[in-house]
Formats: sequence, structure tokens, C-alpha cells
Amino acid sequence: MNAAGRREWIAKLLAEAGAPLSASAIAKQCAVSRQVVVGDIALLRAGGLGVLATPRGYVLETPATSPELYEGTVVCAHDGDGRMVEELYTVVDLGGAVLDVTVEHSVYGQICAQLHVFSRYDTDLFLEKIRESGARPLCDLTGGVHLHRIRCADEAAFRRIVEALQRRGILFTR
Repeated sequence: MNAAGRREWIAKLLAEAGAPLSASAIAKQCAVSRQVVVGDIALLRAGGLGVLATPRGYVLETPATSPELYEGTVVCAHDGDGRMVEELYTVVDLGGAVLDVTVEHSVYGQICAQLHVFSRYDTDLFLEKIRESGARPLCDLTGGVHLHRIRCADEAAFRRIVEALQRRGILFTR
């Protein structure tokens, strides 16, 4: 399979996948190295395909175009990994999905990373990756202040999530 054919195959795999696909899993199916897949993904993105990297693998971007879905943004502030667990669990337990995290860096400006956390299981995997890698959360760059884009069933569900985060002292209120 040539490089262009492989990228078409990767796009098809992502479109048909019911779950995130890791670069290693894609590489195995295409009989190439993981690094080749990472490069192919970069080229697919440059070509306009909305490929997102999540803690569990690559997914195609699916904007909230359905009238049944609502997206809102919350500004949070907390220190420590324990509060991060509480924050993510609160959102998913009330029916929300944490799509991304954004911080405002003094040098780089806005930095946004895809999370795609839909459940406690996703939360646990995300936190495990942080621990295993030794990486620090983006909010550590900004004294704990960060934004999350949240998708949920409707505006009422979003309001319940905001109220729960506020009761827990996680929302930024200064």
C-alpha cells in the first residue's frame, strides 16, 4: 500500500471506529511503524480531516450539530490531582462529557488539548496516563485556572453540572 492509500485507509478506519484507535493499533493494521501513523495523522489534519488525539487514541471530530446536544464552557480553578478527579467525575456523573481543556499561557497564548472524557472509566485512564508519564496537567501552568468545554443533553443538564461544580468550590469565581 502506498502512502496516499494508507492515509485513505486510516481515514476510513477512524470513520468506522466505534471507539478511539491508538497509533499502535492503526500501525499494526497498516503494517507500518507507530511513527509513520503519527506522521500520516499530521498530514490528514493538514488536509482538513478533523482528527483528534485523546488519551485513549485518535477519533474523528464530531461537532454538536444535533439539536438534542448542548455545549457550554466552564472556568475552573483548583490545585492538586484529587480536585481534578472530583471535577471530572462531577461532570460525567451528571451526564456531561469533558471535550477539552484550555489554558491561557503568558508566552504561548491559548493552549487547548482534547480530552474526550465521557465516563469515570475515561477519567481513570486519563489520570493513569498522567501518573505513568510523569506529565503535569495543563492547569499547572496557570495556577490551576482552566476552561472545559462540556457537552451534555440540554441546557438544564449543563446548569446542573455548573451548580455542582460551584458547590464543590471548583468553579473560578474571583
